[in-house]
Amino acid sequence: MNFFRQTASEIFSEALRAVLPESLIRENLAILGDELIVANRGYPLAGMRNLFVFGSGKASVGSAKAAVEALGDRIAGGVVVSNVEGQLDRIRVVVGSHPIPDSRSAAAAEMIIKGLAGLSEDDFFIYLLSGGTSALIEKPLPPLSIADLQETSKLLLRAGVPVDGMNAVRKHLSLIKGGRLGRMTKARGVVLVISDVIGDDLETIGSAPLYKDRSSGRDVCEILSRYGLWEKLPPVVRNLMERTRAGEQEETPKEENPRIDHFVIGSNRKALKKAKMKAESLGMKTWIMTSRLHGEARDVAKALIALGREIRQTRESSNLPVCLLFGGETTVTVRGNGKGGRNQELCLAALKEIGNIPGLLLLSAGTDGIDGNTEAAGALADAEISKRAGELGLSIDDFLERNDSFRFFKQTGGLIVTGPTGTNVMDIAILLIGGNGS
Repeated sequence: MNFFRQTASEIFSEALRAVLPESLIRENLAILGDELIVANRGYPLAGMRNLFVFGSGKASVGSAKAAVEALGDRIAGGVVVSNVEGQLDRIRVVVGSHPIPDSRSAAAAEMIIKGLAGLSEDDFFIYLLSGGTSALIEKPLPPLSIADLQETSKLLLRAGVPVDGMNAVRKHLSLIKGGRLGRMTKARGVVLVISDVIGDDLETIGSAPLYKDRSSGRDVCEILSRYGLWEKLPPVVRNLMERTRAGEQEETPKEENPRIDHFVIGSNRKALKKAKMKAESLGMKTWIMTSRLHGEARDVAKALIALGREIRQTRESSNLPVCLLFGGETTVTVRGNGKGGRNQELCLAALKEIGNIPGLLLLSAGTDGIDGNTEAAGALADAEISKRAGELGLSIDDFLERNDSFRFFKQTGGLIVTGPTGTNVMDIAILLIGGNGS
């Protein structure tokens, strides 16, 4: 492995380690003396009759395992819901459905609701929240069914409704989203959040089950009308929203529950900071460019490589190499029937711009270890990959046309494979820029 490839791999690995749930919980949860310490804030143990652990999301099992290690027999019980099976002392692990909720998600939500609702005012709970929660736990508002929610979600996706709009609709159809779950308990509690959204908006992460919701029923009706979905909705959904708009159906909570504190302990920004420290330790001049990278993957690729080429051509060789770090999530407009994901497509489009230029390398990968419909986390692009593609007679344009980035990089050797990581703070892109000898 050449220097740039080894460097990029080490930088990504260090960033990933920083946001693994085990690391985050160890940093933010402990018992010191007579206090439970949560993100540097103390909660007197004397005021807690019992301590429970609940959670939902892709990182919930790893987080709960670390919580058991930190709290031991202080834990009286609890339930966590994930997309993978697991076994924990004192805490029950339940598998929900992802990415589309189904009856398993409804059953899991019932367990979470029952657990939280059964706590007294003297009990204390820790809720471990991470990406994937929106699908893993779900309970429709009566008289809706899971099928009604599934049909509505498909309509929203086909219509291209932005994520903020989709979340507003889903919260108003759910008994637990948008802060409603947080109104079902009398207990004092804290929510430890691993963010998988740009900007770390607590109203968006996991659809904010224990937080609050700024959107209204009137907003939802306007969104559905604007995208031509009103008449396409299941009649029972349309009727529920008409009642909500008229004030006949209770709104989502607009204020935080004062007895529940939220702490964002893991984020894309945290991963980028650790990546920067690692890159600098390897002798790279390093800048974090943004944690809000978004847009069509192919367009983003052109912009990143244009920036890299400009720096390479205008900086003195003594000021190279340079490492630029980006975080966020791009999107892909799927037109073909190939296999791939947004990170691999980003790198394939970048490869077209890099060509045979030495001294440029882009690595882009998802922190959850899963990119699209593949077993890869992402890919890397550099002149060596371009040369290998030429030797194999592979056309970048053909593979882009089919959205078949995975099969391209599988043949050229550019895949990044980590396996599922148990965390998710969006994607990280590493752009390394050097001279001709890099």
